[in-house]
Amino acid sequence: MTALGAMALVDARAADPLDGASEVVKLWPEGAPGAKGDDPAKDVPTLSVFLPRPDVATGSAVVVCPGGGYGGLAIDHEGKEVADWFNSIGVTAFVLKYRLAPQYHHPAMMHDVNRAIRVVRQGASKWGVDAGRIGLMGFSAGGHLASTGGTHFDAGKPDSDDPIERISSRPDRLMLIYPVIAMATPYTHQGSNRNLLGENPPEDLLKFYSNEQQVTPETPPTFLAHTNEDKAVPPENSLLFALALRKAGVPFELHVFEKGQHGLGLGSGAKQFNIGPDPAFQAWPKLCETWLKGQGFLDKKAAQSP
Repeated sequence: MTALGAMALVDARAADPLDGASEVVKLWPEGAPGAKGDDPAKDVPTLSVFLPRPDVATGSAVVVCPGGGYGGLAIDHEGKEVADWFNSIGVTAFVLKYRLAPQYHHPAMMHDVNRAIRVVRQGASKWGVDAGRIGLMGFSAGGHLASTGGTHFDAGKPDSDDPIERISSRPDRLMLIYPVIAMATPYTHQGSNRNLLGENPPEDLLKFYSNEQQVTPETPPTFLAHTNEDKAVPPENSLLFALALRKAGVPFELHVFEKGQHGLGLGSGAKQFNIGPDPAFQAWPKLCETWLKGQGFLDKKAAQSP
């Protein structure tokens, strides 16, 4: 079994509170749109909030989307560990528990990620966050979800009865780590494709979620990291997205490492999925930190409301 397949076996663990989280926020306190029940493990999308120490806090925030083939969540090494790393560089982190197959398919996951950005932006002052510096990061299928959030956003629905829905869902920056991107190509990850879109999805739906085809000049500046050795999610996914960003004139930074299997997280791997550490891939967090610094995300600024 591939690491990506193994991740799909642990989705129930995502219902448990994450160690170190200051709180867990329901995206829709009254129930998510299209919810099929009220099981916390399956039907209730949430954000686990990780706050940096006040003396290092920058005011920036990132919503983190763990991978797992849209059928599970690698909530530790692509969630909590990533949140801890962001906290160490002064960034507030929100780990997203989004809805999954087989109970859910599109558009539930897109609704969840769009709502997550709105919720963080709406609560900016509460969490000491600058509403204009909210990034979105995703790994593997979570990278597809993050790229969906960066290409299928809106400026808010001014006529909505829900004040949160009136807020923009556009992330200010994207960070995509070995992401699934290109659903309408041979490079897609078939498990993620099937879990998101079902069997034999129509061509227009494949194109809609093939996010390299949805890039516009409004797509946020993006950081990408992948490995050339990735067999589960080929690096063409990141390459095609980078080419689309270049064509649209969107700033980006792309790193393709020669070696390294899929699912490495911060580069330290994950023993539970038999993924060992990779010293070269451990370089991407520092490269990302440097990129974020250049983007002004690590400058200390006071919280600003939307």
